[in-house]
Amino acid sequence: MKRSLVLAGGGMRVAWQAGVVRALAEEGLEFEHVDGTSGGILTAGMLLSGLGPEEMCARWSGVDVKDFGSALPFGDYLKGPWSLPALGDADGLLNKVFPALGIDDATIRARAAEPGAVGGSFNVVEFTGKRCHAIDATLIDAELMAAGMSLPIFLTPLRRDGKVWTDAVWVRDANVQEALRRGAEEVWLIWCIGNSPYWGDGPLEQYVHMIEMSAMGALLADFEAASAAGREFVLHVVRPEHPLPLDPEFYLGRISADALVAMGYRDARAYLSSRSPGGLPKDERCTAMSEAPPGVRYTDRLHGSLEGADLGFTAVVEMPSSGAGARLSGFLDCPAFGARRFLAGGRVESSGETLRYRAQIMLDDGWHGVLVTRTFHDDPGPDAWADSRSAVLEVEGFPAVELRMALGDAAALIASVEPMGSHGFLDRASAAAGFIGNGLRELLARY
Repeated sequence: MKRSLVLAGGGMRVAWQAGVVRALAEEGLEFEHVDGTSGGILTAGMLLSGLGPEEMCARWSGVDVKDFGSALPFGDYLKGPWSLPALGDADGLLNKVFPALGIDDATIRARAAEPGAVGGSFNVVEFTGKRCHAIDATLIDAELMAAGMSLPIFLTPLRRDGKVWTDAVWVRDANVQEALRRGAEEVWLIWCIGNSPYWGDGPLEQYVHMIEMSAMGALLADFEAASAAGREFVLHVVRPEHPLPLDPEFYLGRISADALVAMGYRDARAYLSSRSPGGLPKDERCTAMSEAPPGVRYTDRLHGSLEGADLGFTAVVEMPSSGAGARLSGFLDCPAFGARRFLAGGRVESSGETLRYRAQIMLDDGWHGVLVTRTFHDDPGPDAWADSRSAVLEVEGFPAVELRMALGDAAALIASVEPMGSHGFLDRASAAAGFIGNGLRELLARY
């Protein structure tokens, strides 16, 4: 069965897709064709440059999100807002982001020309003709890839040979049509654009809503065209349960690339564990998401040692304030496990002063259960910090490890607190202040 991997856009948040790719590779899925649109061009570029899934995830850790934008010549800003070409240009993508992610256009072209190579395509809109072009990997270059990510208003387009090239998102954000044209019988759509019923106020929210409408409209048109032509194929979709944090949250450090990668792995594993061989219906339900319940997201980091080597445990916790189930993603770093191991099937349990993180990690010999137990208590005496900073890690098949939270980790936890399921400044500030003001222990008591 010929299989295509279709990588939709999502701005800088496509770090999430690297975690998805890691899970799909562990499952043994291979693809004869990879297609990228908008932010998905980054993931496609990494794959077609020859990077493996583990390296893809690792490289996102070294990306400075501020490199996604670079300033125009100063004189452009003097033109005033009505004549400003854009807020920035694509030089940061070309000179910093692509190299940091291991994307090399010459390597992509050379690999694509090899016999039996994985096919590749990159979607870029040619504005002069108002058409989306799926540019073959044998013909792509770095400037066209950057143009395909140059969202109007934010980045200037590419002007070449009398034509203007820009982001394809207003025409399509996932090219299922190209996958079918290349003979795909099974399409894996990796979708991280929001698709929930929520309508928000303000220019940023509504700009994103316009992208959502364009993206879904084009996707549904691809489905309808395939149906009209009698073109049968199996559709699988990996998508978040709730919309991912928007790019400004990533840019401002409220969510990290590592956390997004871990979320992608979690979401892919959730789909893989429940997928049907027949795939999903080819309608708006395939990418549908629900709004996250009001609560907070925070990152909990702990450290210890196993077999004489440093061990790090990172949990990204999404905890509703209403008492509904919390969600867990994250990873373990330790030489005993080889490369970074991401958590799957994660959940959070609490009982009194005890908090438990439960999940699984994939090792070379299969799945291993993971349990981290944290007890928050204050024995008599001035040692409340020492009483609540330790935890115990148990990985199935390995000795238990005592974990510690350093003072810097505690500060980072507080700094990482970010409202979820809240919209508007006041609601978001109230959610964050409630978490910080009451403290983790009191929150757990209510949970």
